[in-house]
Amino acid sequence: MPRVKRGTTSLKRRRKILKATKGFRWGRKSKERLAKEAILHSWSNMFVGRKQKKRNFRRLWQTKISAGTKREGMSYSYFINVLKKNNIGLDRKSLADLAEHQPEIFKKIVERVK
Repeated sequence: MPRVKRGTTSLKRRRKILKATKGFRWGRKSKERLAKEAILHSWSNMFVGRKQKKRNFRRLWQTKISAGTKREGMSYSYFINVLKKNNIGLDRKSLADLAEHQPEIFKKIVERVK
């Protein structure tokens, strides 16, 4: 059986880890052991962050819609409830955009709901 030297495989693995930690601070970008630990933590935080982003945007949209409905003398929860009852299929993202950038169109939607 021929002799197998593993230098290239190890080097590839190390370079892959160090490439992924580019931009990290202190030894976490250059020392293999610290980089490996840092990359494991960063990947788990990345996953959590993607979930939190969706949460945060939904909260932002709700706040914008709430501000828009308050101007028209209506509460957010009542507005959403009546939208659902009337089968108006606008999502929160588009409603928030209308409330912020085109208040006259949003006002027409609110009056239709009233």
